[in-house]
Amino acid sequence: MNLLTVENLTKSFGEKLLFENISFGIEVGQKVALIARNGAGKSTLIRILAGEEIADEGKITMGNDITISYLPQNPEMDEDQSVLDYLFDSDNALVTLIKQYEELIAQKTVNQQLLGQVINRIDELHAWDFEAKIKEILGKFDINDLNQKIGALSGGMRKKVALSKALIEEANFIILDEPTNHLDITMIEWLENYLDRQNLSLFIVTHDRYFLDKVCNVIIELDGGNIYRYKGNYAYFLEKKAERLAVEMAGLEKARSLYNTELEWMRRQPQARATKPKAREDAFYDLEEKAKQKSKVETREFNVNMQRLGGKILELNYISKKYGGQKILEDFTYTFNRGDRIGIVGKNGCGKSTLLRIIMGEIKPDKGKIVRGQTVEFGYFQQEGLPINEDKRIIDIVKEIGEQIEIKKGSMSPVQFLSYFNFHPDVHYNYFSKLSGGEKRKLYLLTVLLRNPNFLILDEPTNDLDIETLNKLEEFLLNYEGCLLIVSHDRYFMDHIVDHVFVFQGDGKVKDYYGNYSEFYRQWKIEENKQRKKNTKDKPIKKPDNRGKKLTNKPTYKQVKEYETLEDEIAQLELRKSNLIDKMNQGEGTHEDYRIWSEEVGEIVRIIDQKTDRWLELSEIIERVE
Repeated sequence: MNLLTVENLTKSFGEKLLFENISFGIEVGQKVALIARNGAGKSTLIRILAGEEIADEGKITMGNDITISYLPQNPEMDEDQSVLDYLFDSDNALVTLIKQYEELIAQKTVNQQLLGQVINRIDELHAWDFEAKIKEILGKFDINDLNQKIGALSGGMRKKVALSKALIEEANFIILDEPTNHLDITMIEWLENYLDRQNLSLFIVTHDRYFLDKVCNVIIELDGGNIYRYKGNYAYFLEKKAERLAVEMAGLEKARSLYNTELEWMRRQPQARATKPKAREDAFYDLEEKAKQKSKVETREFNVNMQRLGGKILELNYISKKYGGQKILEDFTYTFNRGDRIGIVGKNGCGKSTLLRIIMGEIKPDKGKIVRGQTVEFGYFQQEGLPINEDKRIIDIVKEIGEQIEIKKGSMSPVQFLSYFNFHPDVHYNYFSKLSGGEKRKLYLLTVLLRNPNFLILDEPTNDLDIETLNKLEEFLLNYEGCLLIVSHDRYFMDHIVDHVFVFQGDGKVKDYYGNYSEFYRQWKIEENKQRKKNTKDKPIKKPDNRGKKLTNKPTYKQVKEYETLEDEIAQLELRKSNLIDKMNQGEGTHEDYRIWSEEVGEIVRIIDQKTDRWLELSEIIERVE
């Protein structure tokens, strides 16, 4: 069944044409990702589909009974509005009803008569499962104080509140623009699982390649003004795009060969040409245009001519930092070595960016000593703020760093450099202020790389970058011979670039784990589940003595029994949750009973998530053997 049809859509801003006469469709139940370069018009297209912007030409046709929920890349929010008012600001009757219920139970003195009326109405609509869904979403994004003003929230928390609103809306078509920005990795993985299991249609712009692979079943690529459709996940897209480019390359080579033949014909005497059909002459000019197209396969590598790095690089000795009563770092010690490639992971607000700012001297530690080597030249990309003059032209920003960009194998002109990173020559003389958000971040990142640092510190470098730029950035970093220290929530990026991670565990504790992100995460889930089991028992778990025993990859008897027990426990919890929601829908109990049942449903959802994680972990072990 057709959900949405786009026909001959065209949009431009001034002289800049974003796309022209593009057409595509989305079927009910499809989860579609849009991939394109920065500045190609991804966010503009999304705003047009969401009804927030008007196309210059073309038509969009929606199916019947389609309700849309939309998350913009940079949500506009009323600073004076409370989180509760923002989340439940909706024309949806069900959402409005739940808002009224939440407001009533939050009051010190509850209007019992009005609460009873609201509860009866929720009973009539059988809406308690919807209330449980809201609690699950808000709990996952750590949104606890619904009376807090929007103006008091950080940028990351604002994005989480906006994302929660998009998920809470009872819509059957959700449009999300970069939903993973500002989420920590645990939240991203929850969002993946949530969207994967929901029976709805999605249209998403994201640079998170693991997210694309897990959630989306259709990829639409906007490239060179054309739409290419791939019915499969991100891995399938990569395979089929490579095949398409190979076919295009073969066609281009054939066109160039034919062009040389026809060029000789065109250079003959005018008298000779006059006897030839004019159609052949017209065809020549079409062929010439095709033959002169540039290949999309880039062969030249960009590697900076890095400054020499001495023996002493950077030492952090017993660094401690507190904000109020919150410990960020406690006695953190590390000596950086040549070639270190370190990722930093942890929940939002745990102090990852603080460590970077301490290293750069922007923040002083409460105690401890920092020793920097004399030859160290930092390249620092900050997460917030772009320290570039908005009134400068793009080409001038690059020329200020150098009229020639020195690389390992020769040099590049500023024009070649910008073109390599997908800044089309048409925009080189545009002002920085005219760039899209992704293009601004990309240019800022490039100015950091251009200064030939031998120690790169990158704070969320992947946010808002297109996938093609990410691939080039990864290629550069893999060949980079200096030290790397990266904060990123992009798991694909981290798995490819770093070889060990600093794990911010909270309360000032930082663990140094040797391995990439996925290796750390697997080990962390195992340890977390062990600790959870340990905390539920009165005495510590006695570890078996494996000395002298032959190691085996087979699951133990204990693991098999735990796996079977978890299946039963999860089923019982789901049954308990269903029974509670049924009781609430049937109108049984007092107002206080409803409050208690509602809280219990939220706790059950949390426990189910924990037990499901452990069940999945054990299932991998058992299925691997089978």
